[in-house]
Amino acid sequence: MAYRHLKKFKIDPILYMTEWFMCIFSRTLPWASVLRVWDMFFCEGVKIVFRVGLVLLKHTLGSVDKLRSCQGMYETMEKLRSLPVHCMQEDILLPEVSSLPVTDALIERESNTQLRKWRENRGELQYRPSRRLHGAKQIYEEKARLNPTLSGSRLSLSSMRRPSPPATPALAVQPESVVVSEGLRPALPSPTSNKAPLGPPRGTTKKGKEKQREQDKKREREERDREKKREKEDREERRKEKEREKHKEKEEKRLQKEREKVETRQKKERKFSFRRKESSTPDSPRNSGAEATESSAAHDTYF
Repeated sequence: MAYRHLKKFKIDPILYMTEWFMCIFSRTLPWASVLRVWDMFFCEGVKIVFRVGLVLLKHTLGSVDKLRSCQGMYETMEKLRSLPVHCMQEDILLPEVSSLPVTDALIERESNTQLRKWRENRGELQYRPSRRLHGAKQIYEEKARLNPTLSGSRLSLSSMRRPSPPATPALAVQPESVVVSEGLRPALPSPTSNKAPLGPPRGTTKKGKEKQREQDKKREREERDREKKREKEDREERRKEKEREKHKEKEEKRLQKEREKVETRQKKERKFSFRRKESSTPDSPRNSGAEATESSAAHDTYF
């Protein structure tokens, strides 16, 4: 009955159940009822949330008398926002929640149905959810299945002990060798236990620094030369572009002049042809009269 009423006025669950489900009824129920609902939710899983929502809908829109006062969408939403106080008390709410036949299998079947509809209408989901675990018992059983070292209600401490590292034999202390330069005088030992060669002499270091500076200067000169070359190429490209534009403008002007000449010549020809027609028009009666005279003379001669 409540479902038909909500469907008639096109009231989707997201309009009134978002606050219920997202906050797990902490902003809807009294605090004592919230604590009891949370205990059941953590123990039995998400089916408790659906059961509580169905019980609240039943007490709000579950009879004909209650639906008579909801003649539209606005009245229905107001009634869902202001739930009856008596149905939110823990001694009334919790027995009805426990007696509702909403099981884990029913939740899974409905979830699969909605996922199938989603795939048919909107395509495949990008998020791949893992298997839902209903309540603390299933979570504990799943952890025990994945980690067999769990025994009873406590962890097996003996299995979690780390093996002691093997004893390492004492290293024999070797006397440090003395570095002698060409057998003349002893030198200082190397800071790496005399296993690496000593550094180069000072003169070599200075030469290396000078060589490095020369290489840096050479790289800087090469970089400047490349920069100058790029600037020169850019200037040359801009110059060529300007020349192309000038050539294009000249060509357009030349074509414009040619078009103007052609138009002027056509105008002159039209004027000349018009004048010639006007001059030939008055002579036509004379010609017709002469032709008539000739025809009459020929007629008299015949008779």
